[in-house]
Amino acid sequence: MEGYSANELIMKKHSALPKNGIEGLKENWRSDLQAGFFVFLLALPLCLGIALGSGFPPSAGIITAVVGGLLVSRLNGSYVVINGPAGGLIVVMLAAVESLSDGGDMYSGYRYTLAAIMIAGLFQVIMGRYKLGSLSAFFPVPIVHGMLAAMGISIMAKQVHVMLGVTPEPGGLFSMIGQIPSSLLNATSEIAVIGLISFAILIVWPYLKQTKVGKIPAPIIVLIVGMGLAQFFGIQYDHMHFGQAEGHAHLIAPPFLVDIPDDFSEYFCLPDFSKVLTFEFWLATMTICMVASLESLLSATAAEKIDPYKRPTDLNQDLAAVGLGNVISGFLGGLPMIAEFVRSSANVEGGAKTGWANFFHGLILLFFVALFPHVIHSIPHAALAALLVFVGYRRATPKIFAQILAIGKDQLFLFVVTILAVLATNLLVGVFFGVFIKLLLHLSRGVWLNNLFKIHFTIEEKGEHVTVKIIGSALFSNFLPLKWAVDSIEPGKIIIFDFSEGYLIDHSILIYIDEFSAHYARTGGSCRKVGHALETYSDHDLAVRLMTVDDRK
Repeated sequence: MEGYSANELIMKKHSALPKNGIEGLKENWRSDLQAGFFVFLLALPLCLGIALGSGFPPSAGIITAVVGGLLVSRLNGSYVVINGPAGGLIVVMLAAVESLSDGGDMYSGYRYTLAAIMIAGLFQVIMGRYKLGSLSAFFPVPIVHGMLAAMGISIMAKQVHVMLGVTPEPGGLFSMIGQIPSSLLNATSEIAVIGLISFAILIVWPYLKQTKVGKIPAPIIVLIVGMGLAQFFGIQYDHMHFGQAEGHAHLIAPPFLVDIPDDFSEYFCLPDFSKVLTFEFWLATMTICMVASLESLLSATAAEKIDPYKRPTDLNQDLAAVGLGNVISGFLGGLPMIAEFVRSSANVEGGAKTGWANFFHGLILLFFVALFPHVIHSIPHAALAALLVFVGYRRATPKIFAQILAIGKDQLFLFVVTILAVLATNLLVGVFFGVFIKLLLHLSRGVWLNNLFKIHFTIEEKGEHVTVKIIGSALFSNFLPLKWAVDSIEPGKIIIFDFSEGYLIDHSILIYIDEFSAHYARTGGSCRKVGHALETYSDHDLAVRLMTVDDRK
């Protein structure tokens, strides 16, 4: 290894990593094809279920995953991410369809929402091109988790009725929650058996992970068991049309079995822009853009951590690629897509090495639905609803509440406030209410008003040492300039984060520094923090802290 500088060694290391281009395909096509097939097994039921839960025809979820696989995989800035529809967007999409529909006509709402998806996608492309991917950092961690938990609760409240084979009375979210006992008492017995057994499989399956059968994705087992039970109970397939447009039949939700067109050409639907000047349209557009961008960036960042090669993700390129995918998906009649973490994790488990695994998953999905639509006709809605209830449950488990509490009671307070605000209003209002409460909390702790949105710091470089000194408070609301400056430090240095002249250091900033330090160490550098805390708000390593004197020897 002699004769190479540290930076040259880093470049040699990175040049040996699997790439996303044609060379990567030639070298890794077997492992990527295998991973793509593994992800396809997981994606098929999720795409159908997410589309139905969103008020879209089930074929919309397939369109999204195919566009994400075939197009976005060739343009994005990540290596193991799978792009497709996401459970977290169900609440947003259903609200958009319902608010934009003409007199309760869901098909009209669907077409207006497609137009909103296209414009939201254009905003994402612009954000990516102007390197605004890091703006997601403005939203504090407990508030993001609160938003996700609230969406999970909302999904469960609506899908549990489908799982039981009951149509609830129309009403808001709290009405849906209140009707759950009635649905349990008045469940359609055969449908409830399918739904409850499907849900039980999802609960038990993680405990079988070390067995051979446990290697099969749980959602595909749910589909197989669900289809078998539907046959056993004699549940028959029947068409119910979602609507008519451009001479085609668009299908949605017959009573108990999934309905998609036999002719693949009938999957597609054009958007309707005639409500583009209305407040409801722009509220839907901005909500889709904000939630989809935030979820996608968070998932892409999380997927980077499970990449066995620890390759960095270009979040701006990723956001622009997903935005373009959403423009195309909306034009064809599909849902918006994000970088989806659960499928990305399965992709890594399946042995994926490059973005071609994402491409293969989309290609296999396309061939399957084009050649075997009758298989999909045998899938019961109750099985897909059980999948969605499980997706919702994982976003709001008691374990998540405990994890937030471990960081500090203040973080749990913000988490719960955000959940309640989102459930009582909507996603945008709820999230920004959480941000407002967070700012008030900072002011109550003595943060100066002129420090709330403006950060003060210095960066001093002496040889291999770079000292980043924070002066005053470093908060979620002001730290983007610090993030941009730190991200631009060249690799291979020794970085010292000096808090000795700091006042309040927020949890979000400590998380960023912790994650940056881990990534920077992989490039040959090192990081450490100095400065004693006068007070920490919990025993957690990344809890909010008030600072005092320097602890350097």
